[in-house]
Amino acid sequence: MEKKSYSWCVLLIFVLIFSSCAYGPKQPSNLELLSSIENAFVDIAATSKPAIVGILARNSKWNNPRWGSGFFFRQDGHILTNDHIVHGAENLNVRLLDGSTLDAKLVGTDINTDIAVLKVDGNQEFPTLPLADSEKVRVGQFAIAIGNPFQLDYTVTTGVVSGKGRSVLGGLRVVLYQNFIQTDAWINTGSSGGPLLNIYGEVIGINALIRKVENTPAPARAGAGFAIPSNLVNTIGDQLIANGKIIRGFLGIEMREAPKGILIRRVGLNTPADKAGLRRHDIITEYNGKKVKKSLEFQMLIAESQIGKESVIKVLRRGQQRTFSVTIVEMPPERSGLPFESESVSWRMLGLAVRKLDKGDSQRYTYLTDNDQGVIVERVKENAPGFNAKIPRGALILAINGKEINDVQALEALLQTQKDALELIIDIKSSHGKEELTVHLQK
Repeated sequence: MEKKSYSWCVLLIFVLIFSSCAYGPKQPSNLELLSSIENAFVDIAATSKPAIVGILARNSKWNNPRWGSGFFFRQDGHILTNDHIVHGAENLNVRLLDGSTLDAKLVGTDINTDIAVLKVDGNQEFPTLPLADSEKVRVGQFAIAIGNPFQLDYTVTTGVVSGKGRSVLGGLRVVLYQNFIQTDAWINTGSSGGPLLNIYGEVIGINALIRKVENTPAPARAGAGFAIPSNLVNTIGDQLIANGKIIRGFLGIEMREAPKGILIRRVGLNTPADKAGLRRHDIITEYNGKKVKKSLEFQMLIAESQIGKESVIKVLRRGQQRTFSVTIVEMPPERSGLPFESESVSWRMLGLAVRKLDKGDSQRYTYLTDNDQGVIVERVKENAPGFNAKIPRGALILAINGKEINDVQALEALLQTQKDALELIIDIKSSHGKEELTVHLQK
C-alpha cells in the first residue's frame, strides 16, 4: 500500500511539473536568449567607450611612437594605463571618442606593477569607468576587453575569465608583482592599458600583455591575455596621485617557492637581508608571525612594510629553526624605475640624489613625522662623499652647515655656494635618529 501511494505521489509531481511547463509563461527561444546576450555586450561597449582613450607616447630618441589605451577613472581627468606604454615618453597625447586630442602629463608611474596615471586638463567632467572588486571575480565569468589595437579605435573583444593569480615568467620580466587575471578575450597590440570589463561595465582589470605563441607569424602571435586586477590598480593609482611614486619596502633577496616555505636563492650584498644574517639556502617560514608559502604573498608583505621598521623573520637553516630581526629599507630607485637627475649639484658633489619630502612619507618611514622638513635621499653613489660619510638611503637632510633645507632647490642653491669647501656639516634624520655628519669633499 505504501509503495502504491509513493507511485501516486511521483505521478502527481510529474503532472504538476508538466502542467506548469505546458501552461506557464512562454519560455524564450534559443535565438531570443542569444539576442539578449548580444544586446548586453553591445550596451556595455556603447556605455563604456566615452571613458576610454587612445594614448600616443613620443620620445625624440625613439624611431616610432608608442600607441596604447587607457581610461578615465576620475572625473577631473585622471587616466589609468600601463607603465610600459608611457615609460620614458617626452610627450603624451590622448584621443577621445569624439576624435579630439588633448595633451597629457604623467602624474606617476610604477614599473613594478606596470601601472601609470596620466592627467588631462579640461573645463569639463570626464566620463569614468567604475572599478570592480577583483577579489570577487570568478573563473568562467564573461569578460569584455576594449582598446585601440593597431591604431584602430575602440576594438571590442569578448571571452571569459580563464584564471586568477597568474604569474607570467615569459611576459613582462620587469613586473615584480604579478597577480594577473587571465582571459581568452583577445588583447591585441595597442589594447594594453585599456579596461577588462564585467557584464556590469565595471573594470575588473587593466589589459597588460599577451602570452605569445612562439614560431607563429607576428599578426597571429597572440594567446592568453593577462590583466592587472582592479584592486591593485585602485591602490597604486591612488598612491601615484597622492605622491607621484610608490614607496615600497625592500629586503634584498632572490627567492623561489619550496615545500616548507620560501627558499632564498641569493642575498644581495649590504642589503637588509645580508645585514640581518640571512643566508643562501635558508627557507623563510614566517614573517612577523604570519606563515608564508607563496612568493607573491611574501613580496607584497615586504613591499607594504613600513620603512625603518624592525621585522621578525623565521627560517629553517639545515633543518633548524632560527629567528632574525631585519630592518626594512625603501626599495632602491633603480628597482622602482624612478628617474633621477645625474647632473644635479648634489649628485656631482656628494653622490646623493634627493627628492622633496611628500605628505605620504611619514606614513611609510617610521622615523618621520608630519612636522618634518627637508629632502629625502633617494640614491647614494658608492665611494662618493655622501657614501663615505655613511648617509643612508631614505635619510632626511635637515640642514647643511647650520642652514635649514626645506626643498631641493634650497639644497642645490646652497651647494652651489660651497663648491670650494673642503667639508660640509650635514644634519640628517634616519632610523638611527638625528645625526650631525661631517662630509669630506673630493678635490
